[in-house]
Amino acid sequence: MMRIGYTMMTEQAGPRELVEHVVEAERVGFDFSVISDHSFPWLESLGHAPYAWSVLGAAAQATSTIPLMSFVTCPTFRYHPAVIAQKAATVQQLSEGRFRLGLGSGENLNEHVVGAGWPSARVRLAMLDEAVEIIRALFTGAYVTRNGRYFQVADARLWDVPDDPPPLGIAASGPRSCALAGRHGDLLIATEPKRELVDAFDAQGGAGKPRVGQLPICYDTDREAAVARAHEQFRWALGGWRLNAELPLPVGFAQASEHTRPEDVAKSIPCGDDVGAVADAVRPFAEAGFTELALLQIGGDRQLPFLHWAETTLLPALRDL
Repeated sequence: MMRIGYTMMTEQAGPRELVEHVVEAERVGFDFSVISDHSFPWLESLGHAPYAWSVLGAAAQATSTIPLMSFVTCPTFRYHPAVIAQKAATVQQLSEGRFRLGLGSGENLNEHVVGAGWPSARVRLAMLDEAVEIIRALFTGAYVTRNGRYFQVADARLWDVPDDPPPLGIAASGPRSCALAGRHGDLLIATEPKRELVDAFDAQGGAGKPRVGQLPICYDTDREAAVARAHEQFRWALGGWRLNAELPLPVGFAQASEHTRPEDVAKSIPCGDDVGAVADAVRPFAEAGFTELALLQIGGDRQLPFLHWAETTLLPALRDL
């Protein structure tokens, strides 16, 4: 059975609210949770971008059973990989072994803030490859010194190492990133239900490992209100990840999606309270071989109604499929 998760989307809610939401997600029975790691929202209408790692620490203390996961963190620009290793090890201990470290090559939207430029996708993947090796080495508790192509590490060591290091998930959207995920990852992360991603991951060493996807939905008892909200806050997602990784500011996403119509969004995102529509959107992930799927409810102020609906209606229906 596919495990169904809950998304703490930092771009649409403040830090206290995010913790309150994941506490409720644990109560209603979600199988796991994930959190985005942003310095900017995609659109100004989303309105938030708190520090994900502070939220994770608070969530680790406020919950007791629900697994936590970064979805995803870029360990190459805003954060040095040695810093990521320390943060992840700490959250793993605070959560008593419930944390998974999701890593990716990042988006310009979030990484531009350090002024390091934005290289080609090929270079970004090479940087991610090197960063993962450093993080893995530090999880052993040994001293690590590296003079790499992209990163320097001088006598680094983690002094608080969890008994079980966090599993590493690696985000993939094409052959090169799938190969990296297969070599280095304990699980695959992808946002599109493409069988070729799973097959490429398996071919490079990922066979038998978890595959985690994500599905945005916009629950509301008023479908027109749901479509309007999804269009206002999530129309940027229709641009695809090749575009979304490159734009540096919310204004760019607003301009790129200015001709996207509400009906276009409604074709891609289940809107309203039709369980069947959500099930139809979940099914391609299952058919592609995904083992876990994190649902993302659009609307920071509409999480509690969604979570109530999930408890009473949605989760039981999905688990009956």
